[in-house]
Amino acid sequence: MRKVVIFAFVTSVFLMVSCTDNDTNSVVELTASEQNDLLVLREEEKLARDVYLYSFDKYGTTIFNNIASSEQNHMNKVLSLINLYQLQDPVLPNRGEFNNQELQTLYNDLTAQASISLTEALKAGATIEDLDIKDIAEFENRTNNSTILNVYAKLKCGSRNHMRGFYGELVNNGVTYTAQFITALELESIITSSNEQCGRQ
Repeated sequence: MRKVVIFAFVTSVFLMVSCTDNDTNSVVELTASEQNDLLVLREEEKLARDVYLYSFDKYGTTIFNNIASSEQNHMNKVLSLINLYQLQDPVLPNRGEFNNQELQTLYNDLTAQASISLTEALKAGATIEDLDIKDIAEFENRTNNSTILNVYAKLKCGSRNHMRGFYGELVNNGVTYTAQFITALELESIITSSNEQCGRQ
């Protein structure tokens, strides 16, 4: 009987050690593409937030403030992945400042467009969501990591809802938006369907 007890104890200790080792090694190493995509997406979500805050400050239109809050949540989701995989967060603290120079140029261009009129600010918003949907779809094709894909799916769902919001506001102002990055068919599918439940953003 004593031998059985000792065997059971040793087995349980072995299992606990094995579980601890598995937990320690559960974070897989990302490919260079996966790492780069997360860093770009983190700043791309910041770009969206910062442009919308710029437009809200200028026009006081609720949609910009509401979607800016959603974009902050998106930024937080990507940051959680950056922290999980021990990457260096590229986000600079000041609004409108970016490490990625392509995004810096895009921010400058979009805020210049948004400064023209409320309609142009709404177009800038639709353009950002258009780009986000296209980019996230490309990022999805470069990974099979289920943790990352889960976040991508939620962010893309949110971007579709944002596109519906901006498109609807443009229509209310007598303007339509033409897709620049996704296909016209994909845009049509988005704007003719209802808002989605995207899970916790």
